Amino acid sequence: MAELSFDQRDGWIWLDGETLIWREAKVHVLTHALHYATSVFEGQRAYNGKIFELEAHTDRLYRSAEILGMEMPFSKQVINDACYDNLNKNGLVNAYQRPIVWRGSEKMGLSVKGTEAHLAIASWEWPSYFGPEARMKGLRLCLSKWQRPDPKTAPILAKSAANYPISCLSKDYAETNGFDDALLMDWEGFVGEATGANIFFIRGKEIHTPSLKCVLDGITRKTVIMLARKRGYTVIERDIRPEEMADFEQAFLTGTAAEVTPLAEVGPYKFTVGQIIQQLMQDYDDLVRGVGLSS
Repeated sequence: MAELSFDQRDGWIWLDGETLIWREAKVHVLTHALHYATSVFEGQRAYNGKIFELEAHTDRLYRSAEILGMEMPFSKQVINDACYDNLNKNGLVNAYQRPIVWRGSEKMGLSVKGTEAHLAIASWEWPSYFGPEARMKGLRLCLSKWQRPDPKTAPILAKSAANYPISCLSKDYAETNGFDDALLMDWEGFVGEATGANIFFIRGKEIHTPSLKCVLDGITRKTVIMLARKRGYTVIERDIRPEEMADFEQAFLTGTAAEVTPLAEVGPYKFTVGQIIQQLMQDYDDLVRGVGLSS
């Protein structure tokens, strides 16, 4: 059975201060963001009725809008309240949520003057992005031909639609060729990130992850770094050469949608789903569901 199109679902979407029937939440075809990618967004998860790190997500939404020169149409408190209002209006307790801000159809052309920023929030049930089998066996990633751009050439530090075409192209290539996802290098050839998730590597008691010079400052990334350090692991943020992947024993992805998902292979490099990853997956699951760290 084919998945129901996202514009044909039932439910409610918060749009510019109003709660609309899901199918009636629409924008015009001449919306500025549709033509010029002038939009920013967040991905959130709610567990047991609580949105994990909601304030951090809203803070990052504001930072992304600032990078793109957009004035936010609502205060942080209004957005936080609206996120819970929409979650509850849809009767959801475990859900994925997408706030998005975009330049509207008030004016067309490359100039942004005269356009207004709009905000919508959608909530729906969405299990872990890669599914339960991936948590057992690990994902297979190919190496993308695309690279994350130099921050001087794109708003790479914003969670903006402008940064995602190469992720879409890389993801499509990966799935077409039998992989789960793809790994992109940065513009200098160092390890970057997956199409929508940060990456970590493990060697002994050390956990290595790329620096933030051109990858998204992931909220799940920060959380896992905190959990790893609580367990006594050394976390090292640095440039990682692709060939170094041959020296690591385990690897995993982190992201709001992906949560914590182990890797079985990246290109020619193989990894095991070991005890450290299993512990971090459990610690993350316990944290977001309000359970204390296990011994």
